Amino acid sequence: MSEVSSNEELKHIGKGRKKKENTREESHVEDHQYKFFVDLRHEKEVLEQILKMLKEANNKPYGKEITFRDLAVYAVPKLTTKDIEKIQEGSLNEMERVQRLLDEHNEKNKTSLSLGEFLVKKLNI
Repeated sequence: MSEVSSNEELKHIGKGRKKKENTREESHVEDHQYKFFVDLRHEKEVLEQILKMLKEANNKPYGKEITFRDLAVYAVPKLTTKDIEKIQEGSLNEMERVQRLLDEHNEKNKTSLSLGEFLVKKLNI
């Protein structure tokens, strides 16, 4: 009997990478996350800049190799609140910027304009 139940358990074990179930919920950064992957395939200038920095940093006769991790550990504490705000601003697409302006306008003027009404007013149509 115990062999049958252990065989049944083995049948349910899948091979390969586990599928992510709630991708939307898992997309936020958790407090216990300790590994990060940085994909710079589409940011050639940034990649070249980082590689140049690493080459310069490792142009030394002694010591261990300096890695991207070393650069990140040194640079992250130097980020200011203004830097974070610029990064947040850069993360918005055009419609999110318009929506933010609408929300700010409605809050400031104590109105509840729709997006269409707001655009008509702003564009003086």
